Amino acid sequence: MLTRLKNTIFNLVKKIPPAFIICNSISLLLLLLIILYAQKFEPSIEGLFIPPATPPYPTAGFLTHTFEILCSIPPVVCGFSFVILRRIHPNNTNNFFLLGSTILTGGFFLNEIYRIHIILQYFDISKLMTIKVYGLILILYLLLFCKHLKNTPYGIIITSFLLILLAVLIDTHYQYVPVRSSLIEGIPKLLGMVNFTLYFCLLCYQEVLKAFLSNQTNVKIPVTNRNTK
Repeated sequence: MLTRLKNTIFNLVKKIPPAFIICNSISLLLLLLIILYAQKFEPSIEGLFIPPATPPYPTAGFLTHTFEILCSIPPVVCGFSFVILRRIHPNNTNNFFLLGSTILTGGFFLNEIYRIHIILQYFDISKLMTIKVYGLILILYLLLFCKHLKNTPYGIIITSFLLILLAVLIDTHYQYVPVRSSLIEGIPKLLGMVNFTLYFCLLCYQEVLKAFLSNQTNVKIPVTNRNTK
């Protein structure tokens, strides 16, 4: 019985993929580092797992959470597509484009969830300075992948950037806006993210479909020659 149990455990351990070990090791390491940082520099480590505040009424924060959900979609879709396409066509130039898109959208998502542009103010880095750095990163992305963007429905991403830029300008110069309402900033920001998400979903769908069709075309079907008498 004991030998059987040992064999079962051994077989289970053998079936554990390397990705499981890597992912959990990195997660535990990051978790330990964050706890150590909070223990040394923050009032309490208990604050690491403070749940979100209960909304005062059902629709409070509804569109904010919708925006955050939309932010999470592009990096996941782009990252997954990059991994798949890199496996199918390792030398495809569009792979680098998808990787860059993953980094860009992932950074945007992390900023929105963890409010990096707000937290940096604790370290005397102004919100405007952070926005300028993000703007430079965006310009670098556009310069690097200009040729790739031309082959995509880039009208959608331009619309998205313009709407998000409008929201950023309203937020930065809010004191000069005649109508004081969160909707003035929130509506263009949300619509910008809808188009942002739509663009990268269409982009990845197009790239994956193209790769699969190309792969099927390149597959050589064996032909059997029949000798006719």
